[in-house]
Amino acid sequence: GQSYEIRMLDNRKLGELPEINGKLVKSIFRVVFHDRRLQYTEHQQLEGWRWNRPGDRILDIDIPMSVGIIDPRANPTQLNTVEFLWDPAKRTSVFIQVHCISTEFTLRKHGGEKGVPFRVQIDTFREGPAGDYSEHLHSASCQIKVFK
Repeated sequence: GQSYEIRMLDNRKLGELPEINGKLVKSIFRVVFHDRRLQYTEHQQLEGWRWNRPGDRILDIDIPMSVGIIDPRANPTQLNTVEFLWDPAKRTSVFIQVHCISTEFTLRKHGGEKGVPFRVQIDTFREGPAGDYSEHLHSASCQIKVFK
């Protein structure tokens, strides 16, 4: 439930991608497993989490704290994903909340577990000719561990 800030910055070099000047881009945030062995069973792991915590989400945007995000969305079927539009020319900070802890996906649950590392992955897209945000611009990620 703790909110963590991620600043969205336009890191283009001068004159690079002038076609997105004055336009919005879309960023999709996902919390995924960092370890390769858990990535293979990610779908089953997330379904198990959904079954144990009905109605809860893994990832949310703290909208009142966030600055410069437009049309934030959380798809009800993708508990680990949020998305929003933003203007690269303006100051943009998104505050995310991760609602699962790293030890929820370890086998032994009697305290002292290491906990599994997650990865926050951010994919950014520009608007394509069809008006959808399908043209990939950039991806970034960082490893996180969440404990109470």
